[in-house]
Amino acid sequence: MTIIKRREVERPRSYHHGDLRAELLRRAEATLRSSGADGLSLRQLARDTGVSHAAPSRHFRDKQALLDALAVAGFERLGGAFETAAATGDFLDRLRAMARGYLRFAIDNPELLALMFVRKHRQTPEIEAAVTNAFATPFRMIADGQTRGEVVPGDPRRICLSAVAALQGLAAFVSSGFVPAEEADGLFEDTVTHMLDGLRPRR
Repeated sequence: MTIIKRREVERPRSYHHGDLRAELLRRAEATLRSSGADGLSLRQLARDTGVSHAAPSRHFRDKQALLDALAVAGFERLGGAFETAAATGDFLDRLRAMARGYLRFAIDNPELLALMFVRKHRQTPEIEAAVTNAFATPFRMIADGQTRGEVVPGDPRRICLSAVAALQGLAAFVSSGFVPAEEADGLFEDTVTHMLDGLRPRR
């Protein structure tokens, strides 16, 4: 498995037709990657997209609403990655695939992940629903594993979030360069092995 890959540089293009909201979010995320949340503005977003200055406000009333929408979109993509990973294989295969999917998402989208978890957005019903939906699959898998005696007893949410915290720490090490790229695969395997060992019931 190769965890590290080079991000493709996104080339600017003019917006001509279609779903303006989706295009605004796409360009906003590109700016988030290059300049962070502080570099985002609706006016600059309009210029980058090639629409009038008033056009973005029809979809996002202010910058905060844009940040909220980016967070929701991020959780939706993360949830989709979990669902894909959990679609096939036995219990341990699916857990490993979900761990790999989360780490891949975290390494590819560090700025978006920070926005999602650092809570620069507000706690709106849409965001809360997106968070709940994103983690429904791993929470359910942990609970099912407990029912079958494959996972230690305890709160599935706390167990799952402990695993996510370990993966997020590894992603931060890799993204920052603290861990060389050539060591990432081995550390991932070590981390997942320790996680799975910790999940197994004590005999």
